[in-house]
Amino acid sequence: MARMFLIPIILCLVWVIFLRANGIPLAKGKQGFIYIAIGSAVLCAFLTLMLWITRP
Repeated sequence: MARMFLIPIILCLVWVIFLRANGIPLAKGKQGFIYIAIGSAVLCAFLTLMLWITRP
């Protein structure tokens, strides 16, 4: 669970590689970074809630 912070970093690196491979400037791919940040925040909130609910 402690390595969950790596998920958005890895997703952003994959997105940068995809953008570079297709010749798309990073400024045009900004929306993808926003989606990655929002998705990661939702995942983090969900997992935090699950840990809080299931704590003994």
